[in-house]
Amino acid sequence: MGCYSMEVGIQLNHHFPRINQKRIIQRRPYNSFLKMKQRHHCKYVTRPHHIVSCSTLDEAQIQQQEEEISFSDAEKSLISSLIGIQGRGRSASPQQLKDVEQAVKVLEATQGIPDPTSSSLIEGRWQLVFTTRPGTASPIQRTFVGVDLFSVFQEIYLQTNDPRVSNIVKFSDAIGELKVEAAATIKDEKRILFRFDKAAFSLKFLPFKVPYPVPFRLLGDEAKGWLDTTYLSKSGNLRISRGNKGTTFVLQKQTDPRQKFLSAVSSGRSVIQAIDEFVSLNQKGEQNLVEGEWQMIWSSQMETDSWIENAANGLMGSQIVKENGRLKFLVDIVFGFKFSMNGNFEKSSTNVYDVTMDDGAIVIGPYGLPVELVTKFKLEVLYSDDKIRITRGYSNILFVHLRVDS
Repeated sequence: MGCYSMEVGIQLNHHFPRINQKRIIQRRPYNSFLKMKQRHHCKYVTRPHHIVSCSTLDEAQIQQQEEEISFSDAEKSLISSLIGIQGRGRSASPQQLKDVEQAVKVLEATQGIPDPTSSSLIEGRWQLVFTTRPGTASPIQRTFVGVDLFSVFQEIYLQTNDPRVSNIVKFSDAIGELKVEAAATIKDEKRILFRFDKAAFSLKFLPFKVPYPVPFRLLGDEAKGWLDTTYLSKSGNLRISRGNKGTTFVLQKQTDPRQKFLSAVSSGRSVIQAIDEFVSLNQKGEQNLVEGEWQMIWSSQMETDSWIENAANGLMGSQIVKENGRLKFLVDIVFGFKFSMNGNFEKSSTNVYDVTMDDGAIVIGPYGLPVELVTKFKLEVLYSDDKIRITRGYSNILFVHLRVDS
């Protein structure tokens, strides 16, 4: 394939490029040219130029939330390795799986609760945040675990006349949940034996439960299993368990603010409110653009008919930030085609950067087709750490990025 020059006569050198349609749509970002051409049923944000107020939580609420969550350094290391993994492990990269496995082994080698099955701390409802095999194991896992739209829990009640372990999928507060129950017995200080025996949907709009169509009596040994608790934190907030099919589970009773925030982003529910609350909770000093490769996972983006205009303003794909003030937008288009936009950024005030993108190209393998394109805008960093970044950029659009090279 030969290299030839192509120029697109688009100049976007005014402060904020004009947009054709004046509506902001709350949804996940498009990942390709093909998806840019699709139409979706979307939830509208009522304030087109929403400004994060940073006033949702007062000091007492912030202090209460901080005191409610207690994790050791080793536990924080595991939680940090889970940040950015969607589908409770389904979308994890090999490096992410390696990091989680290492953090799990470190905790399993430390001294948690020595006899977890006899401890009252194991009792209660646990939220599943990660599993190594989201497509296998119990019937409930095969169907629902890899879907971020739903919350997945496990309830353990052993110190009763009817010991039970239950897996629960919560669809939403408005719809209800599915609960799959198992009769449980304690084998030793770590292992729980169980047999699934009943399941039902509890739906808010029905006055009765709807049986889940799984004939547990006919499943034989498939309805049986065991669960080893290999680590139970002394705070009772974190548990690691391994199942009879080789699955590793990470569960929490209380998740930290970053996990709660990313859960809202993944489900697409009330993301603007989640951003407001998260930024309020994590107000701190000066925020900077941290070096690295950042993948956009959500934006309150403005829809236009021009995918190239969206790409030029950072509304798609990933951003590569360099310490020397250079910035690169990179978008996968289709069939090996990429759009690349290079520029620079300079801090103009506290947490605010002036961004100029002026070197565009459509990249096909080793070849680049130049695109004449200039765009300028201000970028405000609302929150940033080594994993998550929340910014407000072009036309007051909010962005959530995850760092993918750390």
